[in-house]
This record gives sequence, structure tokens and C-alpha cells, in this order.
Amino acid sequence: MADLIVTETAGVHRPRNLDWKRAAALLYGDWGTSKAYVIGLAFVAAGFSSFPIILAVCVLTGLVGINYAVICRYFPDGGGVYSAARSQGRLLAVVGALLLVADLTVTAALSGWSALTYVISGAEGISWLKFLKDHIAFTTIGVLLLIGFINWFGPKHSGSLAVVLAVPTVIVVVALIAVSAPHLTTHFLEPRHESLSMLWVQFVGVILALSGVEAIANLTGVMKLDPGSGHDKPSVARESIKAITPVAIEVVLGTALLGWAMLSLPSVLQKTLGLTSRSDISAALTKRHEDMLRFIAEQFGTASFGIWFGQAFGWVVGIVFLLLLLSAANTAIVAMIGLLYMTARDGEMPPQFKRLNRHGVPLYPLLIAVGLPVVVLLTATSFEGLAGLYAIGVVGAITVNLGSCTFNRAIGFTWYDRALFGVTFTILFCVEITLAQTKHEALFFVVCVLGIGLALRAWTQKRAGFTTLTVTRQVAAMVTPDLVATMQPRLQEGQKIMVAARGITPVLSFALDEAQLRKATLCVLYVKEIAVFYGGGPAQVARSRWQENPEANAIMSLMLKLGAERNISVLPVYAVSEDTASTILDLSATMGVDYLIIGASQRPALAKLLRGSVATNVAQQLPDSIRLLIFG
Repeated sequence: MADLIVTETAGVHRPRNLDWKRAAALLYGDWGTSKAYVIGLAFVAAGFSSFPIILAVCVLTGLVGINYAVICRYFPDGGGVYSAARSQGRLLAVVGALLLVADLTVTAALSGWSALTYVISGAEGISWLKFLKDHIAFTTIGVLLLIGFINWFGPKHSGSLAVVLAVPTVIVVVALIAVSAPHLTTHFLEPRHESLSMLWVQFVGVILALSGVEAIANLTGVMKLDPGSGHDKPSVARESIKAITPVAIEVVLGTALLGWAMLSLPSVLQKTLGLTSRSDISAALTKRHEDMLRFIAEQFGTASFGIWFGQAFGWVVGIVFLLLLLSAANTAIVAMIGLLYMTARDGEMPPQFKRLNRHGVPLYPLLIAVGLPVVVLLTATSFEGLAGLYAIGVVGAITVNLGSCTFNRAIGFTWYDRALFGVTFTILFCVEITLAQTKHEALFFVVCVLGIGLALRAWTQKRAGFTTLTVTRQVAAMVTPDLVATMQPRLQEGQKIMVAARGITPVLSFALDEAQLRKATLCVLYVKEIAVFYGGGPAQVARSRWQENPEANAIMSLMLKLGAERNISVLPVYAVSEDTASTILDLSATMGVDYLIIGASQRPALAKLLRGSVATNVAQQLPDSIRLLIFG
């Protein structure tokens, strides 16, 4: 997630050296860690009736993964919430970025807390580990400060543990599923005890498996290009789908199977811990909900191969997830540094955020990226309280991203892509509203982040001299960045100018001047307008010549003479039609003219009202590639 969007200057491209394997490993390092605490929190929320909630979280996770596979196809230079929402408005992009900051803040704190839990919880007999467990919030703060110190010297020195640990973690997850598979049962599953509305609230409260999905969208800007594409038309659809698919499958299936394994633990707890009553079993599971995967490894390992194997397997799982979760915390900090630095480069945050230390690391973003999780940990009273702050940020960021894509008309999304975005956006919007209603601390937290962030943005723009002014769309189009290109001189030899003549009028002299100035070919068009076209008309028209029409002959002869005197190539064009405007349009497009000059109509007011102005009809339908000049 550290590789966020950076504006490219003309002719300069970020190196695309990230293949799908490394991208998948980076995604898994953030997305794959969610199972370490999701299933435990689901049990705390709904006990032995939590399996439908776990499955619903898996389905939503898979649906969001499909959405981001589509986003990566359409945003080869980065499709994170900041870049996707920017096309809909700078303010919306900043709101999305701040929601992502809230998400990354809690991700760093939650991952650090959970990482230490996986080592501390299983060692009650070791006094110093028990001390760390009793003061786990301060222990996590110390770990995050150490990670921040390492990042002071640059992210390359902190390493990418996610890449190194991806394969061992997958092996551990497969081993966990294999050890628990013989004991899987539905005997202990219970039907829901609450109403559907309460079930929805429980489901919303454990949506933590969406963590990291923004990472893959931000990485598209440095992914290797698909075969056959180049920097002028980049495409990473193939690489991104290969990165997302295996990770999404592992996260969805792994979370579902391990959730089932957790709910099958009563089948072995009588043998391993001597627990028989449902209340004692529930208490044991609730006690170890923070490191549920290690508890699963210990109990099923003991039941299958003995206590020595269960303890050893538990330590292996604990250490692997310790390192993976610490890597996820590091990734969140690095990503927040990059996000704050990028918004500062875009003028949305104070310019001080662009200040680098001697190792090239943004100084203030580093302090904020470490300081915010520390503040959250100082105020958190429990793991559940910390998890409660999490979902509102990540769900909000993903909702803004998908909503922006749903209503983005500048990108050629298909109708079924928009339908996919719209359905997922609606679900996540309802989730976000529910979180805001039921998680008051989370709402307060995200409002604080948004308030401080938007205040910094307002202060930055005020210091920079920016003034917000509401104007109409037409006025805004006059100051578009493309205005410079439209104002470039168009004096090129070989152009064609067509003038529609209705008589010997000043417009012909103006057309000659323009053709001489631009060294262009002048096409003089005369359209003989008739009221009725008979069936034999086209054959008659085909034989019509301008020399046979006295008025056309006078105009063409004069223009050929004047053109020869001024060294201008004049091309007479004669047509007979019942619709002058359509004929002018057809001939302009067919002959590939660059400019079309029309004289102001001298038609009486009543005739204009009944038949319309030729200039008006032409102007409404003329292609953008042809410039229209109306001379009056």
C-alpha cells in the first residue's frame, strides 16, 4: 500500500517492475491477516450462532474483491479511493483519503495489538510475558515506535516481511485446516437467537476482512504491463486479476473453514482441557478470541498428535502471525506516509508535509503515521473497542471509491460494471450508516479525523491564496486545463476552408483573406435549394453543373479569378438539395475541411421562424473537428 499514486510528468513514467506474484504477496500481507481476529470477534458477537455471520463476511469480501478487480482494469495508473474520487471532485477525494487515514490508523494499532497477543496469550507461565499482556496497549505503542524508528531510515530498510511471510502463512493456514478437518462438525452450530435487525448489527460489527483491499488498487501504477500494452495505453488487467484471485480465494475459503473449525472446537475440548459444559466451552473460546487461530492449532494439534505437537504447532502459528501482523502494521504506517505526502504534493495538505529528512522520508507524515495509532492505543480500553473503530474507516473509503466509479461518466465502464459497483456501493453505504448509528466511538473518531484533516486543507488553501468560487459549468469550461491546447495557433499549410456562398457578399472576401493567410485550399460551395425532390431528381442533379446556374456561375468565375490573382487554390463545389444545412454538413465532413465559413443569413424574420436558420442548424450538428466561422 505504500506505492500510491504520484503524478507523472510528461515523458516520465514510474518504473513498472512489480509482477503479480509480489503484488499478491503484498496484498495478502494486509488482506490475509484479517482472519487472525475476525472469527474470534464473530464468536464474541454471536457465539455458536456466528457461522452465518462469518459466511456473510466472506461473501462480502469476495464481492468487494471482484469490484476491485474491475477497478484495476480501468485504473492502470492507480485506482485507490483518492485517485478514483478525484475525477468527481477534489473535496470528495480528500474525504476519501481521510477515511483511508482513519482506516490505516486503526489497522496499525489493531495489527500491532493482535500480533503481540498471538505470542503473549499462550504463555501464562512466563512472568515477563504476563507483564506484557497486562500492559499490552503500552507494549504495542513501544512496538509501533520501533517500527516508526526503522522507517525513519526509509521503507527499503524496514523490508517487506509480507512478501517473505506470504508462503509460510499460507502453509500454516493449510496445515490448520488439515489438522481440524477430521473434527469438523455441524453438531454445535446454533440457530440465530436475535432478530434479523440485530443479526445485521452483529454482521456489521465484525466486517474486518476488507482490510487491505485498497492496496491492490494503489499498486496498479507500478505493476508490470500486460503483453501488447505500452506506457501510452497501459493495461494491467491480466496482472491484477492474477494477483487478486488467489488472495481472494484464500481469504474467503480460509476464513470460512477456520470459522467452522472454531465452532467445532467443543468436539475436542473435553479431551484436551476436560471441558464439558457449553458455558465453560464458551468462556474458553471467549477468553482466547484475540488469538483464536493459535488456540485452534493448540487444541486440534493436541487432539490429533498429542500435547507436545499441539504446543509446538501453537507456537509456530503464533510466531508466523506475529510477524505477519507486525508487517501489516508496518505497511499501514508506510501507506499513511505516502498518502499524506501525496495529498501535500497536490496542494490539499500543508506544504510542510513535503519536507524530507536526510534519508528522503517525509518528516511530518512519518510523525503523524506513528502518532495517530499511539493516540488511539492510549484511549482504547480493549481489543473489542479497538476493533469497533476499524470498520467505519475502511468501509467508508471503499464506499467512496465504488460510489465514485458508479457515477463516473468519463470512464467507459460497461453497464454491468456500473451495476456491480452500484449494488456493492448500496450494501456498503448501509453498512456505513449502521456503523455510524451503533458505533458512537467509531463515529466520533472518524469525525475527528475528517474535521482535523479538512481544517488543515482549508488552512493550506487559505495560505496558498486559493479562493473558492461557485461558477456555472459553462464558465468553468472556460478555465479548463485544456484551454492552453485549444489556444495554440492552428496556422498550418495544406488545410481546407469551405465557404458557403449565397451571393457575391463580403463573406467571400473574408474567406479569400483567411485562405491566403493560412495558405489553404478554398472550397466555394453553392447550394441550389429546391422545395421538392422528385423520384427522378437524383439523376437530374448528377448532371447539374455550376456553369448552368447564372448566379453560381457568376460567383465561381469571380472567385476563380480572384484566387488566381492572389495565388489561392479555389475549388468550386455545386450541389442541389432540398435541405441546405444537411448538404453543407455532409460535404464538409466528406471533403475533410478544417474551417467552415457561413455568412449571416439575410432571410426575413418570418422565413427564419418557419424554416430555421442554416447557420443555427449547421452549428448544432457540425463535428467538433471542424471550426465554424459565422461572418456578419
